[in-house]
Amino acid sequence: MEKAIENNKETYRLQGLSCTNCAAKFEKNIREIQTVNDVQLNFGASKLTVIGEATIEQLEEAGAFDGIKVLPENQRVKEVKIPFWKKAENKNTMASLIFLIFGYTSMYSFGEAHLATIFIFALSILIGGFDLFKEGLKNLTKLQFDMKTLMTIAIIGAAVIGEWSEGAVVVFLFAVSEALESYSMDKARESIRSLMDIAPKTAFIRRGHQEMELDVEDIKLGDILIIKPGEKLAMDGEVIKGQSSINQAAITGESIPVLKTVGDEVFAGTLNEEGSLEVKVTKLVKDTTISKIIHLVEEAQAERAPSQAFVDKFAKYYTPVIIMIALSIAVVPPLFMGGDWSEWIYRGLAVLVVGCPCALVISTPVAIVTAIGNAAKKGVLIKGGIHLEEAGRLKVIAFDKTGTLTKGTPEVTDIKVLKGQEANDLLGIAMAIEKFSQHPLASAIIRKAEEKGISLNDYKAEDFQSITGKGARALVNNELYYIGSPKLFEEMSHLPSSVEAEIKALQLQGKTVMLVGTDQDIIGMIAVADQVRDSSSKVIRKLLEIGIQKTIMLTGDNQATGQAIAKQVGLSEVKADLLPQDKLETIKSLREQYGKVAMVGDGVNDAPALATATVGIAMGGAGTDTAIETADIALMADDLNKLPYTIELSRRALRIIKENMTFALGLKLLALILIIPGWLTLWMAIFADMGATLIVVFNSLRLLRVKE
Repeated sequence: MEKAIENNKETYRLQGLSCTNCAAKFEKNIREIQTVNDVQLNFGASKLTVIGEATIEQLEEAGAFDGIKVLPENQRVKEVKIPFWKKAENKNTMASLIFLIFGYTSMYSFGEAHLATIFIFALSILIGGFDLFKEGLKNLTKLQFDMKTLMTIAIIGAAVIGEWSEGAVVVFLFAVSEALESYSMDKARESIRSLMDIAPKTAFIRRGHQEMELDVEDIKLGDILIIKPGEKLAMDGEVIKGQSSINQAAITGESIPVLKTVGDEVFAGTLNEEGSLEVKVTKLVKDTTISKIIHLVEEAQAERAPSQAFVDKFAKYYTPVIIMIALSIAVVPPLFMGGDWSEWIYRGLAVLVVGCPCALVISTPVAIVTAIGNAAKKGVLIKGGIHLEEAGRLKVIAFDKTGTLTKGTPEVTDIKVLKGQEANDLLGIAMAIEKFSQHPLASAIIRKAEEKGISLNDYKAEDFQSITGKGARALVNNELYYIGSPKLFEEMSHLPSSVEAEIKALQLQGKTVMLVGTDQDIIGMIAVADQVRDSSSKVIRKLLEIGIQKTIMLTGDNQATGQAIAKQVGLSEVKADLLPQDKLETIKSLREQYGKVAMVGDGVNDAPALATATVGIAMGGAGTDTAIETADIALMADDLNKLPYTIELSRRALRIIKENMTFALGLKLLALILIIPGWLTLWMAIFADMGATLIVVFNSLRLLRVKE
C-alpha cells in the first residue's frame, strides 16, 4: 500500500499564485501533509506536482493564506478574466486609499493625535492590510520571517509609537506593490497560456463509417480528421487526402505557409489556409508536438538558473541579517547612547520595511519566465534558465555542414561532355546505371534526368555491378559503361591532364565530381553539390555583428568542399574529414580554448557533439523527437534564421537579470544609507521596496519586445 502511495503522482494547475514567497510557503504547507512524499512547485508555469496522496481540498487548505485555487491538469476550465480594478483585493486597496486621504484631511483639520484622525488611519490600515496581518501574525507565532511578517511588525510598531499616518501609507503602498507584482507575473505567464490555447479542444473526425465531433482527449490513433479551409488542426497526423497550404507559425515561428500533400506530416495548432484535407491521426493529444513544447517550456521555467540559485541562497541569509540590523538600530542607541526610544524604534522599523527581499527574489524568475515564453512563441524551444544564461555567454559557435548550413539534398550543378555524346545522352546513361544505387549522389542524377524529361525506356541497363567506394558499372543499350570517382578511372586508364585540371577546378568550388565512360575512354563528367541554404551567409554575418568571436564548420566532407562552402557563407574556420567521434573531440578542444561553445546540428547524427557543447542547438525540432530530446535549445523550424534572435534574447535576458539584481540591492543600499542622518521615513522605505520590485518586473517585461 505504501509503495502505491509513493508511486502516485498527480499534476495540478494553480490559480491565484501571486508571489515567490507565497509559492515557497504553499510548497512547505503541502510537505506537511502526512500522505505526501514529495512536491514540485513550478512558480513560473503556476503548476504543482504532488507525489503521494492529497485531495484538492487539502491542497487548497494549504494555499488558503493566498487564496490559491487548485485544478486537475487536464480539467478544462475557462479562466474568467477579472479586470484589474474589480479584483476583491484591489477594491480593498482603493478603499484603503480613500480612508488614507480622509485621514490626512482630518490630520490637517484636527491634528495627528486626534481620536478621529487615528480612527480613520486605523480603518485604512485594517481594510488594506487585513489579509497581510492575518498571515503576518500567524507567521510571527511560528517565528517564520517572510515579507509579510516584516511588514506586520513594521506597521504594528508604527501604530505603537503613534505613527498612524505612516502605517497607513505603508499598508497602501505594500498592497499596490503586491497587486502590480501579481499583474506582471500574470502578464509573463500569458506566453504559456497562449501556447495552450493554440490547438482546438475538439475536432471533427471520421471513425469507420461514422463522422462525429469529439474532444481531443477522446480521439484515437488512426482516426481521420476532416479539416476544412480556415480551420486549425487539433492533432498531429499524416495527410491522406487533398493538398493545402498550412501556416505553421504556431510551431515553427515561420509565418510563410508550407504546401502539404498526401504523405506529409502536419501538426496540431497549425492553420489550414485553403484546401480541404483528410489527416490520419498519428499521435495522441498528450504526445503532439505542441503538447511537448508546452511541457518543455513549463519544465524550463521551473529549472533554476545559476543566478536564481545564487539569489535564493543569498536571500536565505539576507532576511535574518536585516532583522538583526533593524533590532540593533531600534535597541542599541536608546540603551547605550541615550537615544530617544520612539525615534530609534521608528528607524528600526524603516530598516525592516526597506530590507524586504521581494525585489531581489523575483529579479531572476520573472526575466526567465518572460524570455522562455517569448522564445517559444517565436519557434525557439529553450529547455531551461541555465541554457538561456549560457547562450548569452557564448563566444564560439560550431556548425554541422550537411542539413544545417546546406540543404542536405545534393543537386547536379555541371554536366560536361568530353567525347562523342550529347549532354542528355550522358545524363541518360548515368541515370540508367544509378537507378540501381542507393547513394545520395545517385538520387541527384536521377532527379536531374527526370527534370530534363529523359525516359528510362530509352536507356536500358543490365548486369549492374557496384564497385565499393568507387562507383558502379552496367550494360547500357548493350555497351559497358562505368560511373564513379576520378580514382576509379585513374585505376583503369591514365587521366588526361586537361581532365584532371577540370576535376580540380570543380572540386575547389566544393563540388563532388563523377566521371562517366567506358574502360577505354571518358565521355563526360557530372558535378554534384549540396546547395548552401539561402539564409546561411546572412545568419553568419549577423552572428559576427552581435559579437560571436568565431564561427566554425565541422564536416565529414573533404577539405576542398569544406573550404568552398565556408568561403561562400563567411565562416572563420573549417574542420574537415571528421567522424562523429572527431566532432566530439573538436568541441572538447574548443571548450578548453574558448570556454563557452555552442554546437548547431540536426540532432540525429550530431547527438554526441550536441551533448558535449556548452549549449547544444538542434534544427528542425518540429516532428523530430531526437532534436527536442538531445538539444538544450531547439529551433523548431528547419532554418538558421532564428539563431541570431536566440543569442540576442539570451544576452538581453542575462543583462536584464544583472540590472535587476543591481537595482534591487542598489535601491535598498541607498535607502539604508539614508538611515544614518535619519532621513529615511517609513513611507520612503516602502516606496523604495515597491519601486525596486516594480523596476525589476517592468524591466523583465521588456524581454517580450525582443524582435527577430
